[in-house]
Formats: sequence, structure tokens, C-alpha cells
Amino acid sequence: MRLEPPRWWHGVKTPFAAWALWPAAAAYGGIAERRFRKATPYQSALPVICVGNFTMGGAGKTPVSLKLAALLRGIGRQPAFLTRGYGGSERGPYLVDGEEDNAERVGDEPLLLARNAPTVVSRDRQAGARFIEAMGGGRSEPLPAASDGSTAPAFMDGDALTAVASATPRCEPPGKTAPDLIIMDDGFQNPSLAKDFCLVVVDGGAGIGNARVFPMGPLRAPLDAQLARADAIVVLGAGAAAAPFPGDERLMRADKPLFRAEIVPVVDDALLSQPVLAFCGIGRPGKFFTTLKGAEIAVAEARAFPDHHPFTEGDARALLLRSRELGARLLTTEKDRARLKGGSGAVAELRDAAAVLPIDLRFRAEDQAALMTAVAARLR
Repeated sequence: MRLEPPRWWHGVKTPFAAWALWPAAAAYGGIAERRFRKATPYQSALPVICVGNFTMGGAGKTPVSLKLAALLRGIGRQPAFLTRGYGGSERGPYLVDGEEDNAERVGDEPLLLARNAPTVVSRDRQAGARFIEAMGGGRSEPLPAASDGSTAPAFMDGDALTAVASATPRCEPPGKTAPDLIIMDDGFQNPSLAKDFCLVVVDGGAGIGNARVFPMGPLRAPLDAQLARADAIVVLGAGAAAAPFPGDERLMRADKPLFRAEIVPVVDDALLSQPVLAFCGIGRPGKFFTTLKGAEIAVAEARAFPDHHPFTEGDARALLLRSRELGARLLTTEKDRARLKGGSGAVAELRDAAAVLPIDLRFRAEDQAALMTAVAARLR
């Protein structure tokens, strides 16, 4: 069952009954800010660029992270990704193997990131940053477990973590060089690691909603406090033109650099040759289905699942059966297909049968140049 956020999160007026949630929202926001006031963030030896968002749910952070990594490689930098690995069991620090690992262990987004740059999963962001500092390229094995079941415990100092990482067996793939900067995919609200540049992604369709803190609205923390920590904003989607989006006036008043980008599907003739049964489990599935419509792909039926949904045998059998009934090709997102990796039975059959819609993230030319200038100015 898919749980949708209340409509009034993205409406003009908050209903009277919802004001009963104000004490909970005030407490949630207060706790979020207290974490920052009390934290002693670790300053990594490498520059840290954080790609985050203001709100609950997906905003397009991973595509922006991937694009940013490609742009940085274009100017001679060697980025590594640091991510929590949402949906996976691995606590880390752990260097993802894109060929061998699956989403059950590391989460779906790290599998996409690992195709493009070394990717470290770590619940403890400080430990993850130290692990990347100690990397010389290649894949790690899990670090020894602590008494609480975690690996690379948070109390390790930098020397101890380096010693453990150095002692870990490694296979050195060709062409890998030591990272010289860290891109955090998510973690904007995590105060444990100091950031050199914070790039906040805003979904151009959903914006910041009613600009209230959860559970009264979609914000993860009070907006003014989040804006104070942001260095730039990327509005993703809703067209490349400077069209208004929910909450845009609040962000415009913040006097932060604001850039625009859009997701562009890469469509081949095969995707246009027959109807598709589209399915996905992402933050805003409607975005995927709207993208298909805009690309003139004939959608016979669309199935939405919860974000990061682990597909079951029952899910897979139902989708395979329905695709045969419709005479439609199965089509999903790269992130959803990544979650099918390592499955057996009907799940493996679904992975083999499902096509993926490739996407490209494109900035306006002037915005891309301005963003890279702003980022480069902060690199150490």
C-alpha cells in the first residue's frame, strides 16, 4: 500500500484541523536545529560537497549528484560519493562493488552512484569521510564489527580507521585513482560532517509545499535555518524556463544563487514501438509517468509502489502476468531495476524483462557555468 502525503502539504491553505499538529512540528523542528547547535562536525581533509533537499521524500538528489560528479571530472577532479545507503543493511563504511553488491545490502541509489565513481556507504558520515580519505582505490571488505553490530564504529579516531582500512584486502580495478573530493548524496540535515558547499535540490513540481515543518508540512527542518546553511539551490524539472513553483517566493527572497535543470529522457525507437506497462517505486511516481507521456511513449498501464519498495515474488508475478495480458513491454526507472538485482525466481525474471528509461540531467548553459564557478571557488 502506497502512503501519500496530505494534499494540504502542497496546498495554498492549511486546514484548521491540521493546526493540531503544530506542537509536533515545533518539536520536530526544534530537535533538528538542536542537533546542529550541539554538534562538533568533523572537518575532512578532502573538500565535501553536499547535495541535499529541504523536504521529505525525493527531489532528484541522485541525478544531480551524478551530473555534478561528471562535471567535476571534466575539470580534472576525482570525486567519491558518500551516502547513507537508505534501504540497505550495510552500516559501513563500505566501498560498494557495483557488480557484486545488491540493493538489499547497500540500497538502490549507491548501485547507481557506483557505476560512475567510488561510492562509500556509511551510516556514520564522519567514519565514511575518513574511510574515503584513506582510500587508494579498489574495493573494500566490511570492516570488523563492533559490539553493537556496526562496522567502523564512530568512536574510532582517524589514525585507527586509517589503519583498519589499510589492512583491508583490496582488489585494484584498472584506471582507479585516489579521490580528491567527496560528494555527499543526501546528508544536508546531518551535522556530523562539515561541508564546503551545500547544493540543495528542489523539485520544480512540488517545490517546498506549504513551507511548514513535518508533520504540518514537508520540510525536514525550519526553512530559514536550512536556507542559512545552503550555498545554492537547483530547481529540477517543471521546464527549464524560470516558471514559478510552490514556495518560489520564499526561496527568491533568500538571495541564494538559484539554478535550473531538467530531466530529459533518452528515448530510442524500441520504446516507441509498443505500449508499455510502467512501474516504479520512487518518491514521486507521477514524475516518471508524466515523463513517459511527454516522451510520447504509449503507457497502457501505470503501477506505483512506495519509495524504495523491495519488490516481492508476488509483485513480480503480478507485473509479468499483467504485461502479458496487455501485450505491453515492462518499463521502469534505473533505480527500480537496481533493486531487482540479486533476486531469484519471478524477481529475476522481472529484472530480465523490464526495460529502463535512461535519463540525462541538463542545466541551462549559463546556469551550469555559474554553478561550476561557485563550486570551484570552494574547492581546497
